[in-house]
Amino acid sequence: MWESETESVSGRDYGNGVLTASKNGVKTDSFEQKGQSWYVATDIPSDLLVQIEDVSFHLHKYPLLSRSGKMNRTIYESRGAELDKISLDELPGGPEAFELAAKFCYGIAIDLSATNISGLRCAAEYLEMTEDLEEGNLIFKTEAFLSYVVLSSWRDSILVLKSCEKLSPWAENLQIVRRCSESIAWKACANPKGIKWQYTGKPTKGSSPNWNQMKDSSPSRNQQVVPPDWWFEDVSILRIDHFVRVITAIKVKGMRHELIGAAIMQYAAKWLPGLIREGSGLADDGRNISNSINGTSSGSWRGGLHMIVAGSGDEVPSVQAKDQRMIVESLISIIPQHKDSVSCSFLLRLLRMANMLKVAPALITELEKRVGMQFEQATLADLLIPSYNKSETMYDIDLVQRLLEHFIVQEQTENSSPSRYSFSDKHMHDGIQRGTNLNAKMRVARLVDSYLTEVSRDRNLSLTKFQVLAEALPDSARTCDDGLYRAIDSYLKAHPTLSEHERKRLCRVMDCQKLSVDACMHAAQNERLPLRVVVQVLFSEQVKISNAMANISLKDPGESHYQPLVSNRKSLLEATPQSFQEGWTAAKKDINTLKFELETVKTKYRELQNDMDNLQRQFDKIAKPKQASAWTAGWKKLGKLTKTTNIETHDFNGQVPNAEQTTKTPRRWRNSIS
Repeated sequence: MWESETESVSGRDYGNGVLTASKNGVKTDSFEQKGQSWYVATDIPSDLLVQIEDVSFHLHKYPLLSRSGKMNRTIYESRGAELDKISLDELPGGPEAFELAAKFCYGIAIDLSATNISGLRCAAEYLEMTEDLEEGNLIFKTEAFLSYVVLSSWRDSILVLKSCEKLSPWAENLQIVRRCSESIAWKACANPKGIKWQYTGKPTKGSSPNWNQMKDSSPSRNQQVVPPDWWFEDVSILRIDHFVRVITAIKVKGMRHELIGAAIMQYAAKWLPGLIREGSGLADDGRNISNSINGTSSGSWRGGLHMIVAGSGDEVPSVQAKDQRMIVESLISIIPQHKDSVSCSFLLRLLRMANMLKVAPALITELEKRVGMQFEQATLADLLIPSYNKSETMYDIDLVQRLLEHFIVQEQTENSSPSRYSFSDKHMHDGIQRGTNLNAKMRVARLVDSYLTEVSRDRNLSLTKFQVLAEALPDSARTCDDGLYRAIDSYLKAHPTLSEHERKRLCRVMDCQKLSVDACMHAAQNERLPLRVVVQVLFSEQVKISNAMANISLKDPGESHYQPLVSNRKSLLEATPQSFQEGWTAAKKDINTLKFELETVKTKYRELQNDMDNLQRQFDKIAKPKQASAWTAGWKKLGKLTKTTNIETHDFNGQVPNAEQTTKTPRRWRNSIS
């Protein structure tokens, strides 16, 4: 595909990579350098001195006049006066490019390479070395080398684009930057199976191919799988404006947004060392990558930038701050608009650096919206962003509040947007969307509770800010308020001077009915809580126990219909995206936790019931009289019967008195029994 990778420059048809001139007025074979001056190796004395910066060229007028329109016009316009010196400080490419152009005018063979072609092309344009003066002039030769050698080679395109950094605006006007960027983009988006270079595996640092071995590889090595990020490391050595041009061209070619995002994150890791790892110096890495491509050490390329820390005592040069600000602003502008193109952690770290470097407010707002799109992926460490605007609080609470607002707006927008699915799939999609959104809200709620617990230790944090951030999410986002209770307790510890009214106002953000058993036990013994809140906690716990007892005694009538519902839901989950399955897994964990707590309450209730039954039996044993014998029981029954007979006789004697009959009846009854 890119055959120039396996061929030497000397095998080309257009001059074999060595440019010569067939006609010249002065015969010479070489130039000689003495200090900062160049001389032509000939017996004819020079009649023209060309000064470029601090380098002098002692040349002859005729070879330059025959090929350079600018030199011809300059000498022609001053023919009235004897012109023997010309200053060309504005010549692009400097003395190195003019040396090659002068050798070409004298007919000396020059070697073209990816490192000198861009400067020589710009110098030829500046000197107006066109075809009007002579066929096969320097502009034609350099254009042919760019088109047929450089643009067909990945390595040469990278090197030429790198060398264009010192040739602005000439390289831009001559379309060298655009053509190299499109060439790199086309090769990066091409099928890696068709690449004709040997890939020996990912090096220890970086993922670019091994360019030191460019010959045809064996069939077995050709079968190795080329990773999709093979081009990241090579592109990351470019300057930020050229990197933006390459990424823009790659977007037009239609590359996947997650690969573009990964390339942007690797570029940021190289040029903004403090973005990924605090205090990591990556200045040498860029130089090593450049040297691996060049094959030599470059004195002009110094990859990486120094990390600027706000509030440092030393005076930081404004040039470094300007460079880093330009990099951050450029990276924000080229991040793909897709949700998961870059990680939320990267966005938050980029936002931290943007605030520190005072990036344009419009770009910061755009970055905050991007963070809000995937706020559920954030971590607590990424949210602990220091306040750089001399605020009273240690951390930027207002920034997290704005991020949370963007997240809520995004969730509402997704819920209210019209469904793009067919009517048959609408109900399934709505169910998946609701489950995903609920799971995202639950994760954000846990994240906000952890953040509130961390920032509540700041004594300068006002109660209003704490309350607004805690109440930003809807009630449905929290199935358990243990994290919120932990944050409230931490705030009460750090602010012991709060009044009773302020403590009640603080505890109002918490729902006592959503506390677990352990949290209720802790709250019942917490002296920092208002008494009203403790009573509410105890009452809610009593209600939970009563409901648990009712659930134990009653069978769930819908239990027989539960298993088919679960199986149908499982079959539905198999056809849903991975993100919803993860959300359903987290929801099932919460349900299992609640079931475990309920079983614990049921077990405690059974133990209390058994203890109560044992106490009742012991009480019955103590209160029950000793068991009497059969004779005693019989005599007691007779006594009761005698009393009954006496009462009846007494009542009857009230009408017919017969005392003798009354006294004899029991004795005769007793004798008959005995």
